[in-house]
Amino acid sequence: MAEPAVRRAQRRRTPTSTWPIHLVLGVAAVVMVVPFVWQLLTVFKTTSEVSRVPPTIWPNEFSAHAFETFFSTVPFWSMFAVSVGALVLRVAGQVAVAALAGYAFARMSFPGRDALFGLFIAMLMVPSQLFLIGQYQLIRDLGMLDTLPALAIPGLFSAFGTFLMRQAFLNLPKDFEEAARLDGANPFQIFWYVMLPMVKPMLAALTVLTGLYSWNDLLWPLIVSPSGENRPLPVGLAGLQGQFGTDYPTLMAGALVCSIPLVIVFLVLQRQFFRGIANSGLKG
Repeated sequence: MAEPAVRRAQRRRTPTSTWPIHLVLGVAAVVMVVPFVWQLLTVFKTTSEVSRVPPTIWPNEFSAHAFETFFSTVPFWSMFAVSVGALVLRVAGQVAVAALAGYAFARMSFPGRDALFGLFIAMLMVPSQLFLIGQYQLIRDLGMLDTLPALAIPGLFSAFGTFLMRQAFLNLPKDFEEAARLDGANPFQIFWYVMLPMVKPMLAALTVLTGLYSWNDLLWPLIVSPSGENRPLPVGLAGLQGQFGTDYPTLMAGALVCSIPLVIVFLVLQRQFFRGIANSGLKG
């Protein structure tokens, strides 16, 4: 019996080589990793080794003096508590607001919905620095300067987070929603018990992105906490940069210590994070 033409064509077809893709990805990975390796090596160098020309790649003697200097110079634990508190408030508030707003824009019909969402998207093109004066006046009038909630309140609203959650809810089939409605569930019950558990990957992605922005925020804490009583770790790191010179080993040690919590959060949520970004849709 003659072999079908399709099968013969598949047998003659040779697989496409993937080594160029792997080569490009390998080079990109090296480019991404080299700065972190350089930072780690700089921590164990002396100040003279850091400023030496040509640069010293490997320290002559590994020393933990940079970590000792960092912890003795920066009030780490108090700033760490402020950073964690501001992160928890901002992440919890923004995820809640973005989920509710995204669900309303995606699954509910009301007059002016598309026009209002267009205004949300337009805010993505406005630099955040333009809102600083208005936000500062609002926090001042509320008597919340130098307080922990003042660090998080402006970050509760996010046009980008609302857009991500809207895309996540748009990708869900309507069958689940209609079945819950037939069972007598009200709109909030449908949102909380049916729709929200189905977008957990996007919630994880938004949590990681919001946490990253909150943890690294520098300008707003400097403005809203003029006395310095409630300032996060990025402010402490910025204070290590002197006017006439910078102790780079201490600065790199502080940056390494401050980045550990974010790395832990990302490792815990990385699977949901990538699923959420991959399923964001960008359609509808």
